[in-house]
Amino acid sequence: MSGRARLAVCAWAATLMAACALLPLVEPATWILQAAVLLAVQSGVGAVARRVPLARPLTIAAQALVTLVLLTLVFARQQALAGLVPGPQTFQRFADLLQQGGDDIARYAIPAPLESDGIRLMLVGGVLVIGLLVDTLAVTFRSAAPAGLPLLALYSVAAGLSEGGADWLWFLVAAVGYLMLLLAEGRDRLSQWGRVFGGSPRPPGPEQGRALAPVRTGWRIGAFALGIALVVPLALPAMDGGLLDGAGGGVGSGTGGGGTISAVNPLVSLRDSLNVNEDRQVLSVQTDSEDLSDLYLRIVSLDDFDGTTWKPSKRRITAVPDGTFPTPAGLGPDVRRTETRALISAADWYAQDWLPMPYPPSGVRVAGNWRFEPVGMTLVGDHGQNTRGLKYEVRSLNVQPTAEQLAAAPPPSAALTREYTELPDSLPDVVFRTAREVTAGAANPYEQAVKLQEYFAVNGGFEYDTQVKVGSGSEAIARFLKDKEGFCVHFSFAMAAMARSLGIPARVAVGFAPGSPQADGSVSVGLRDAHAWPEVYFEGVGWTRFEPTPTRGSTPSYTITDRPGSSVPDPAVPSQSAEAEPSAAPSSSDTCAPQDKKLDACPNESAVAVPVTGDDGPKWYALPAWALAWLLVLLLPLAPMLWRLRARAVRLGAHGRGAADVGPHTLAVWQELTDAAWDLGILPQESQTPRKAAARIVRLGGLEPTAAQAVHRVADAVEQVLYAPHPRPAAGLAEDVRLATAGLRAAVGRGTRLRARFAPRSAIRVTWTVSARWTALKRRAAAARPQWRRTSDQQG
Repeated sequence: MSGRARLAVCAWAATLMAACALLPLVEPATWILQAAVLLAVQSGVGAVARRVPLARPLTIAAQALVTLVLLTLVFARQQALAGLVPGPQTFQRFADLLQQGGDDIARYAIPAPLESDGIRLMLVGGVLVIGLLVDTLAVTFRSAAPAGLPLLALYSVAAGLSEGGADWLWFLVAAVGYLMLLLAEGRDRLSQWGRVFGGSPRPPGPEQGRALAPVRTGWRIGAFALGIALVVPLALPAMDGGLLDGAGGGVGSGTGGGGTISAVNPLVSLRDSLNVNEDRQVLSVQTDSEDLSDLYLRIVSLDDFDGTTWKPSKRRITAVPDGTFPTPAGLGPDVRRTETRALISAADWYAQDWLPMPYPPSGVRVAGNWRFEPVGMTLVGDHGQNTRGLKYEVRSLNVQPTAEQLAAAPPPSAALTREYTELPDSLPDVVFRTAREVTAGAANPYEQAVKLQEYFAVNGGFEYDTQVKVGSGSEAIARFLKDKEGFCVHFSFAMAAMARSLGIPARVAVGFAPGSPQADGSVSVGLRDAHAWPEVYFEGVGWTRFEPTPTRGSTPSYTITDRPGSSVPDPAVPSQSAEAEPSAAPSSSDTCAPQDKKLDACPNESAVAVPVTGDDGPKWYALPAWALAWLLVLLLPLAPMLWRLRARAVRLGAHGRGAADVGPHTLAVWQELTDAAWDLGILPQESQTPRKAAARIVRLGGLEPTAAQAVHRVADAVEQVLYAPHPRPAAGLAEDVRLATAGLRAAVGRGTRLRARFAPRSAIRVTWTVSARWTALKRRAAAARPQWRRTSDQQG
C-alpha cells in the first residue's frame, strides 16, 4: 500500500473513531455502519481522483458531488431526478429533515430513537462532512495536524450532549485515531527521504532500513501527551472541569439539596406532537378522581418572557420532600380542596426530563434520581434520569375555588407582582391596547381574566389550527391577534402576555390535556393531548388554570359566572359554533365524533374555502436551469477528456495547411506525440533533444519497428524546424503520430488506456497555460501602472 493510500485509510478510521462519541446519543447504533460505508465510498473517490491525478480543487469537488449523491440516494430518493440526481425538491427534503431532526433532538431525551430520519441525516451527513474535511486536509493537502480541528469539533458536539460517564473512553478512542493519522503522515514523509536508521545498529534482516525509530518515538510522544490530557484535569480539582469534563449530570448539580436548573424550552416539539399521523400513547393514568375533565398533567411552567419566547426561569432545586409536599404558594385555608391519587405509567419510548403530574402535587412516590423545584412544584430528572418506561404514584390537590373567592382576592405581594408581570419593552402596543379593549368594564383582575378567556375561546373569532407556525419574538403575538389563527401555544402565550400587561401575575404551563377514558377504567394520554395553557395568580387561591384555546381541554368551572351576558360555555356541554342561519348541508358536528374532534381529526372547513392558485408551482425556467446546471456538473469530470480530444483535433488537423506554417504545425504535432506518450505513462523530459526524446519513447513504450520509425520521422521533422536554416516540409506527420499513438496504446494495459482517455495527465497543461497568462497579465498591469501614474501627475 502506498503512503497516500495508507493516509486515506487512516483518515477514514480517525473520522469513524471520533464519530464513536456520538454512539451514546442515539439507539440503536446501527447508523454508524451506514456512515462507515458511505464514508468509505467518499474516501475511495478521493483516492481515485488523486491517482489520476486531478487538481486538488477538482478532487474536493468530486468528493463533495459524490457525497451529495449518496445522501440523496439514502434520504431523498423519491425527490431526486431518476432517483439519483438532486434537484430543488431534494434540497427542500434535506431542509425539512434537518428541521425535523432539530425538533426531535429538543423533544427526545438521550438516547434518542433512530427511527427519526432527521436525526439520522444529522448523524450520517455530519460524519460525511467531517470526513471530507479530514480527508482534504490530511490526504489531499498532506497536512494531518490541522485535520484534528474537525475531529475535535465532532467529539466536542458529542461530549456536549452526552450525559453518560464514559466521555473519557470516547475521548481516548478519538485521540488514538488522530494519533494514528499523525503517525501515518509522519511515516509517509519519512519514506520520501529514503532509508531512515535508528540510533543504534541493527542486525541485517527484512526490517533493516525501515523508519522504526522515528515511528516509535512518535508513539511515545503521542502516548505521553494523551496521558497528560487524561490525568491533569483529574489531578487538579480546583479547575472546574477539564478536557474530559462532561456536560453535567442532567439539569441539576450537586448531591445534596443545592443546584440550579435551566431547562430546555419544551414548546419546540409541541406542534409536532399535535400533528403526528399516529396518536401514540404517552401515558396511562389510573386515578380515583371523579372529574376527569380537570386531569391536566403539568410538566413545567414557563415564567420568563424575554421578548422572543416563554421559557422556565433558573430555579434552585432541592431533594424530593419525603411524605407530603409543602402547601402551594398562595393557597389559603378557606378554599375547598380534595386529595386525589393517580398511578401513572410512561411509555417505553417517552423520555421526558420533567415528571408529568397533576397540579398542585402533594406527594410523589417515584424511583430514580429526581430533584424538586419548589417554586413551580415540579420534579426534574438529574444525571440523565427521565420518564422512559417509568411507573410512579402522585397525590395531588383538586383545588375548587369559587368565582366569589377569586373576585375578592386581595392584591398579591409587590415582589410576586413584579416578577410575574414583567414584559419586554419590545412588546407591540397592540397587545396592551387589545387587552384594555377586551377587559373594558371589568371590576377586578378575576373578571379581566375571564373576559380574556372568553375573547380567545368564544367571541373573538379565533380558529384553532395546528398548521400555523409557532413564530418567535413579540411580533408573533401581534400577528396572532391579527390573523386569529393558531393553536394552544399562541392562545396561552397571548393571554399570559395580555394578563401581564394588565398587571395580573401570569405564566404558561406545558403538559397534557385530559386524555381519553378506556374500557378498563384508565385514561390514555396521547401525543395529540400535548397542550399549553395559562395560569393566573390570585392571592388566597394560588396559581389557577384558565383555558383560552377553543375546542381543547375543558373550561374551568370557576370561570363560569351567573352574570348576564356571560358567553363562557358549560364545560359539560361540547362547544359548538353558533350560526346566524341553519344550513342545509350537514355540519361537521353531525358527522364527527367528539373524540375525533378532540384529536383534531375532523375535516377543517376553512381548508375547503382556501382558493387554489398556481403561484406555488415551479417557474417555467426552473427545470431547464436545473437541467443545464446538472449537465455542467456531470460534464465537469469529463472536462480533461474533452479538452484532450479538442487539442488533438486542432494539432493534427492543422498540419500541412501551408509551407509558411510548417514550423508551428510541426511543433504542434510533436507536442501531441509527447502528450500522448505522457498520457500513457511516459513522462516528458523537456531537456532532451527531439532525437533522444524519440529514442526514449520508443524504448519505454516498447514500440514495434513500424511505430518506432513513425516516431523518428516526427523527431527528424522537428529537428529540421529547430536547427535547419530552411526546413523542408515533411508530409504525413499527422498519420505518423496516429500510428505511434496506436503502438503505444497496444503496449499498455486496459486500465492505463482508460485512464489516458478519461483522465489524461497532459490536461495539466491547461492549468499551466492559465497560470502563465495570469502572470503575464499581472506583469503587464504592473508595467502599465507607473506610466499611468506619470500621466496622472503630468495632468495634475
